[in-house]
Amino acid sequence: MGWRCLLAGVGVMAMVMQAAAESPSELFREGVELFFAAKPVESSERFDALIKADPTAEPELWQRGLSLYYADRFQDGREQFESHRTVNPNDVENPAWHFACVARLEGLEAAQKAMLPVGPDRRVPMKEIIAYYRGEGSPEEILAAAEAGDEAGKRNRLCYAHLYLGLFAEATGDADAAKQHISLAAGRYSMDHYMGRVAQVHAQLRQWTPAE
Repeated sequence: MGWRCLLAGVGVMAMVMQAAAESPSELFREGVELFFAAKPVESSERFDALIKADPTAEPELWQRGLSLYYADRFQDGREQFESHRTVNPNDVENPAWHFACVARLEGLEAAQKAMLPVGPDRRVPMKEIIAYYRGEGSPEEILAAAEAGDEAGKRNRLCYAHLYLGLFAEATGDADAAKQHISLAAGRYSMDHYMGRVAQVHAQLRQWTPAE
């Protein structure tokens, strides 16, 4: 074994020991920070270390599911969102990300058949988004719902609409539509909350310029 291999082995061992010494809360913080630094592979590894440190935390970690999707770990993502449903069955965004993982693995029809059931959500246009993912409705209906209502919340509604239209398009192989919608969610309708920043990470990872 050469000295380079020995050094590499020492480096890996040091990383493992560091992860073992960190608390679950520190690992969670690092996982989130790495995700928003557009490093989903490293982010998902920190979440993996968190689960090893505290296996009971896994169902709560929908944030890990997002990192897994962008790290192209679609089977792990699918399982994460299925696990999350056991503690939050009415999270209406959870079925959308589960759909995206299954669609990347097995295609549109399989993803629609595997859609997770979910309760009602008053946020507009989440009802229309989930219906579209199930094979009902249309992008036009989603955007019309987002455009309607008070002006104060319109930007946020359109951010969600374009994020989830873009995610659907990417998961089902329509790269042009994905770029169009994600660029709008990350640019013209950008928001600074968690999912708004997800759209920005998405655009950064795909090297798409946010639309003004």
